[in-house]
Amino acid sequence: MSTINPPKALLFDVFGTLVDWRLTVSHTLAHQAALALNSSASTSVPPAVRLFASTISWPDFAQEWRDTYKAFTRANSSPSKSTGKQAFKTVDQHHYDSLVRLLADHNLAGLWDPEQLHSISRVWHFLDPWTDSSPALHDLCKSFVLCTLSNGNVSLLRDLAAHADLPFSRILSSEHFGAYKPSPLVYNGAAEHLGLRADQCALVAAHLGDLKAARDCGFQTIYVERVDEEDWSPEEVVQARREGWVDMWIGLEEPNLSPLGGLCELRGRFATGSGYVSVGGGRWEGMGFVS
Repeated sequence: MSTINPPKALLFDVFGTLVDWRLTVSHTLAHQAALALNSSASTSVPPAVRLFASTISWPDFAQEWRDTYKAFTRANSSPSKSTGKQAFKTVDQHHYDSLVRLLADHNLAGLWDPEQLHSISRVWHFLDPWTDSSPALHDLCKSFVLCTLSNGNVSLLRDLAAHADLPFSRILSSEHFGAYKPSPLVYNGAAEHLGLRADQCALVAAHLGDLKAARDCGFQTIYVERVDEEDWSPEEVVQARREGWVDMWIGLEEPNLSPLGGLCELRGRFATGSGYVSVGGGRWEGMGFVS
């Protein structure tokens, strides 16, 4: 990482980078389905729905639900030509609408009533963190401004931060900027909101597409690889690493300074100064940069 201007703020992607959405969502769907099929009110579930619910793969369903989110945010990465706040659809509303649609697609309409559907759609507010996320952020917050930079809406991110014990200084969401990542409006708006230049901000993410968009806006970039999170092909990942535009790369298979890896590895590299390209004659000492 270039240390001419070391980052003052670390901005974090959230879904997949800090929290394990796959495990939490899959378990919640399976648990809620079991309750619906075995409760005293289960006789209201149509027989055909009961059959499909007993054979479906809820992890696969969770992945489909996540994929609708990716398609939704990509399609809405530019601000609406309409005016007014109603033009911006939140991720919460998308999660509810897409859940209803997916259930219908899988012949599962009627498994849950509207109140239950609303509650289940909010599982994304209470995703469990990766084991390294909370301890690493509690150390990093002593030396950096920590901020979310997520497509999740503000209320969702606040709930996640509380549930997962993630000590953010600021909560920033695409909702603030009326567009979804990878729109430049989000990255540029975040830097402006923090009162910093783009090169004083580093995005931490498990998705190279997010990092590339941030890099194009002048951000420093830190890649934290997570299991099954990268959308780019293996060939594209190799090419990105070869090109060197990612300032710090924390892979799953690399030797780590911390047994937890992930963000604890990031914390360790900041503490030791490893993993950087020092081009300004300075050095990292402890958790700070010394010229």
